[in-house]
Amino acid sequence: MENERMLNYLKAVVENMPNDWLGLTTHRLDIYNEKLAKTEFLEEFDALYEANNSNTSSLHKIPTAYDYIRLGHPLSCILEWAIAKQNNLQSQNAISFSSATIPILSVLRKNLFDKKNTQIVYAGELPEFFDAKIVRKVYGYNFELKEVEEADSLPEFDGSTILVSHHDEIGLIDFAKGADFYINILPNLGSVLVVNGESNESYISDIQHVRRRETIAMTPANSLIALNSLIKQEQINVPDLSVTKNKSLVLDSISTITVADTPALVGSSGLSVQYAIMMGLIHDAIENYKGKAIKFIVPPNCYGGTNDQARRVAACLDNVEVVDLPVDGDNDMVQSIDTVLTKIAKEDVVPYIIAEIPTNPRVEVPDLTALQNVLSAERKTASGQIAIDPVFILDQTFCPNVHFLGEADILSTVRAISYASGSKFPSGGKCTAGYCVANKKGNALMEKIELHLSLCDNEATDLQYEILAKQLPSMNQRIQDAYLKTREFVNFIKETLPTAKINFVSEELAKEGFTPSVFSLDLPTKGNTEEEREEYKRALNHKLINLMITNIPDESKYCVSYGQLKGCYWTIPATSTQGTTKEGDKDYIARVSLSPNMDLELHKKVFLDFVESN
Repeated sequence: MENERMLNYLKAVVENMPNDWLGLTTHRLDIYNEKLAKTEFLEEFDALYEANNSNTSSLHKIPTAYDYIRLGHPLSCILEWAIAKQNNLQSQNAISFSSATIPILSVLRKNLFDKKNTQIVYAGELPEFFDAKIVRKVYGYNFELKEVEEADSLPEFDGSTILVSHHDEIGLIDFAKGADFYINILPNLGSVLVVNGESNESYISDIQHVRRRETIAMTPANSLIALNSLIKQEQINVPDLSVTKNKSLVLDSISTITVADTPALVGSSGLSVQYAIMMGLIHDAIENYKGKAIKFIVPPNCYGGTNDQARRVAACLDNVEVVDLPVDGDNDMVQSIDTVLTKIAKEDVVPYIIAEIPTNPRVEVPDLTALQNVLSAERKTASGQIAIDPVFILDQTFCPNVHFLGEADILSTVRAISYASGSKFPSGGKCTAGYCVANKKGNALMEKIELHLSLCDNEATDLQYEILAKQLPSMNQRIQDAYLKTREFVNFIKETLPTAKINFVSEELAKEGFTPSVFSLDLPTKGNTEEEREEYKRALNHKLINLMITNIPDESKYCVSYGQLKGCYWTIPATSTQGTTKEGDKDYIARVSLSPNMDLELHKKVFLDFVESN
């Protein structure tokens, strides 16, 4: 009876849900509480369920589940809630993934640190791309594989038991005795991991963190398909989206945009692609530089997800280390790279550099000729041997239109890989996909990167390919149009508030193709001590943002993303994109992102009001 009631309610919710639940990739930070995230959303959703209230207006008022759909979203939360409710579990015990492989890796990662044994039990087959040998060799995870004829007959084991199953429907779970984690692989949708028993609930936050950094939640579109399957009590039916045609269009567009010599790889998110790059390069180093240490050289104040992921990878592997690369403020990227590479060359290690150009959030571009020279320079080990040349991994999300990888371009003389988050300019904020390409010198590395993108089941979804196929052809024009608006707004701020420090590209750099639509703003401050000045500036940041989003609610949003199709996004990197960055490296400044479609004159007026009121 209760199950029927729940299914009827879900049916009404699906019919009445706000459009944003399916269409947005980033949500307002002013109605999002990171510490509560999904919990606050589900508490209010549960209250609506008890009241049998499925009105669109009521659903729209529920606090945002996550700030960014890569992490989770209303539909993934409701799917997890429904699965948990059917099986008399807490909603936190059900976790959906776009990947069929990563949920297994998430348990293995925790058990690596807990020094706990793991057995993976399966009836039939494991995920298609799961390669036990590579997972042991490259990821450093240890486990036993056991195939059984029936999933209810699990061998006894001193440690964690992961039960992997394949089902075309969603519903009651027949927990086999001894199963700590149940993973149901849903064809063409992803998977759902269920944590079984109170003794295993300590795993939940760690599993969520893996989903946050190494893959994505089941996408809104796929969560909706899964929910409809549950509501109808039918097998999952995934629509045909002509993925072959869309994929071809996407690869052609990326080739045109980047002029790279290698076909692109397209993943479920920018971080999914970055993870494949990191693991692919580690794999390459294991095979081609046997016994040598690996060092990822990473700016400490870059995008927090990059920093966190790099350190998480290094934590799992004894031969991998992260080295800081100071790039912003008083630090020059080229000089820092030269210093670090010269130092670690003596150690005879494998150097991989991850950097953003322009930098995030201060939008700085190094001297590119000097960068090429430093990266191409031959260095010597302590014994006088030629040191291993670096691989330059370029996060090009701020300016994906700039050519770095062609035969005549600035990085042509070094092994280089470029990647971009597709949730920004490539899709205009319509999906989370990301992509990477390599130059001719880096081409040999792409095979391993592709292998790990596949192993982690992190390729872009069919719908993501469809969205990118539609949006990529217009990307460069959108970038140019948004840049012109941004330049005009920056010039206006300089005139009206000349004491503010604005981080934006110069006119000269813009002529070279660096035309971001993002700038950062250091507002003027006052106070007798550094602490007072910092406190005043932070309060002023919030005052400005609140004024903008209050006076222009249809366009100005407190959101973390950029490259959107319309409106203006405001955020403070220290509390959003740099959330996992060390406190001393955070930037408590305002980051502003403009689109080609917005009322710039109204934004100028409100900014002028802000200046005159202070």
